Amino acid sequence: MTAATTTGLVAYEDAVRRYDPVLGIEVHVELGTLTKMFCAAEVAYGGEPNTQVTPVSLGLPGALPVVNGKAVEYAIRIGLALNCTISENCRFARKNYFYPDVPKNFQTSQYDEPIAFDGWIDIELDDGEVFRVEIERAHMEEDAGKNTHVGGATGRIQGAEYSLVDYNRAGIPLVEIVTRPIEGAGERAPEVARAYVQTLRDIFRSLDVSEARMERGNVRADVNLSLRPTPGSPLGTRTETKNVNSFRSIERAVRYEVSRQAGVLDAGLTVIQETRHFHEEDGTTSSGRVKSDAEDYRYFPEPDLVPVAPSREWVEEIRATLPEMPVARRRRLQTEWGYADAEMRDVVNAGAMDLIEATVAAGTSAAGARKWWMGELARRANQDEVTLEDLAVTPAQIAQLQGLVDSGRLNDKLARQVLDGVLAGEGDPEAVVVARGLEIVSDDGPLLAAIDEALAAQPDIVEKVRGGNQGPIGAIIGAVMKTTKGQADAKRVRELVLDRIGS
Repeated sequence: MTAATTTGLVAYEDAVRRYDPVLGIEVHVELGTLTKMFCAAEVAYGGEPNTQVTPVSLGLPGALPVVNGKAVEYAIRIGLALNCTISENCRFARKNYFYPDVPKNFQTSQYDEPIAFDGWIDIELDDGEVFRVEIERAHMEEDAGKNTHVGGATGRIQGAEYSLVDYNRAGIPLVEIVTRPIEGAGERAPEVARAYVQTLRDIFRSLDVSEARMERGNVRADVNLSLRPTPGSPLGTRTETKNVNSFRSIERAVRYEVSRQAGVLDAGLTVIQETRHFHEEDGTTSSGRVKSDAEDYRYFPEPDLVPVAPSREWVEEIRATLPEMPVARRRRLQTEWGYADAEMRDVVNAGAMDLIEATVAAGTSAAGARKWWMGELARRANQDEVTLEDLAVTPAQIAQLQGLVDSGRLNDKLARQVLDGVLAGEGDPEAVVVARGLEIVSDDGPLLAAIDEALAAQPDIVEKVRGGNQGPIGAIIGAVMKTTKGQADAKRVRELVLDRIGS
């Protein structure tokens, strides 16, 4: 059959009804070390181009690498969290390939002797179903630099007038995690892919080995996909969509590749084994280069580095420091907080779980913490196009704010005004209450004066209430709240209004 990259697309639902999708996902995580994998160059985000380099990361002749011990520790932590076996003796290899952003023209990686292998993790899908993903290996390597293509319309090399290379990222420690073929996902393949990478991201954060910010490229996923006629058929030809860096994009890339490959197969053609680029603007992929196999990289052991042989005692010391894993933590917190499944999913998807946990730890209820982070604060974060973590308010401040509401010193309307002040940098909620004079009026004297004024202005309503119809009493309460600029306790106002009318 003839090979092809793209023909007509098949509707996703039709494609997964007639073909069985098989996934394979390679996730790269940048480790949060102070220095690079093989030299003392600083690791920092956003530095001036080519300022965080040494002779080693520039590939200068005679410069010899030295392994970063903290990076090895972080790699072992990741391997243990993924239920992997930690190698007693492993080594680095040279992966030979033309990298314009790796000046020595090979990548120092691991090949047949990874630091961790034969693992698995369980991921939880949106409806609570647990799906197990088997891990083939997790190995250490260095990152490449960054190419900036100038003059083109798309930011890619096609059509660019020239390219600039920044070597700041070259040599940053990476761990690459490679799955075995992920079978049995069926129509839920996009969801499985997204949930797997999201679970890994959460694990990296809980292990404190990386900031794991996908928008900064700390976590990048290469998504392999192939189709076969039935689950019992041999694996089909795979494509690899490179460097997908958001959960939504991972789902979209899988859906598109399923539809595209189904179209190729339906046309009687064969799928080409190749890398592909994902396009955020329309959710499509396009052809990159024919995908190389391992032998094409001419791996051979790195002669300038000794083998890495972590002692069993050290491995067990690291194992003893592992935190609670994200899925188990999520289930525990949901039980403690009493959230429904849908509520907990919303919290996780919003990235609010850590913030709510810290707010509860600071002294407020789980319901109160959720009210603020998933309500007013989520609205403001969306309005400002930032994450919840980026808002200028702390969990301790939210706990204090809710405490003022619980004590009766603020109502929700006043609390939102106090929050305005906190977000504007005016201090903690208590300080904003004092500075802005926002506390609820608790003295009955001023309230009674405002009530008498409202009653005198609306005698018809007074007569209706005296006649047993309490429906219109809201107009009296509203007038009092307006007079007191919202600083009255509406419940207390109602009690006083009824008492005043009755007497």
